[in-house]
Amino acid sequence: MQKRLLFNSKLLQITISRLCQHLIENHGDFSDSVILGLQPRGIYLAERVRKELESILGKPIQVGYLDTTFHRDDFRRRDHPLTPYETKVPFLIENKRVVLIDDVLFTGRSVRAALDAMTTFGRPTKVELLVLIDRMYSRDIPVEANYVGRRVNTMKSQRVLVELQEQGTEEDNIWLINEPE
Repeated sequence: MQKRLLFNSKLLQITISRLCQHLIENHGDFSDSVILGLQPRGIYLAERVRKELESILGKPIQVGYLDTTFHRDDFRRRDHPLTPYETKVPFLIENKRVVLIDDVLFTGRSVRAALDAMTTFGRPTKVELLVLIDRMYSRDIPVEANYVGRRVNTMKSQRVLVELQEQGTEEDNIWLINEPE
């Protein structure tokens, strides 16, 4: 198994800061915008983005956690039942600008499921997507991120491993892994 480092802790923090500046350019003070982190791993990135935005803007930012388990198109095709995660959206998204946040954009199916799940909480004015890693040329569904930390050309035999301190690792690292065939 070969591993290539895409992000270390320092580069990850710089990238999150850059993404937050871009968000502020487009959303201003976030008075009409909210953040939804996709369960399970997008919530960690959403919390980091929230903390950075709050530090810059000096005001609280609304963040929710969105589980897409029962909205996935492969939900009934699995051999074993999926375990849902917590959905925690303590606000309505009606007429709000929503920034969906996930760690890796691969086939686009999770984003499609998130769009379905999100409608439970209202009809947003606009939906944008922020991802840390965009695995280019791998889409099954025509989905494109508005804010990208890094675009990576990958093959199906590769995977992206996101290790964040919030998940129990010693330090932040994001790897591109070549799986043995």
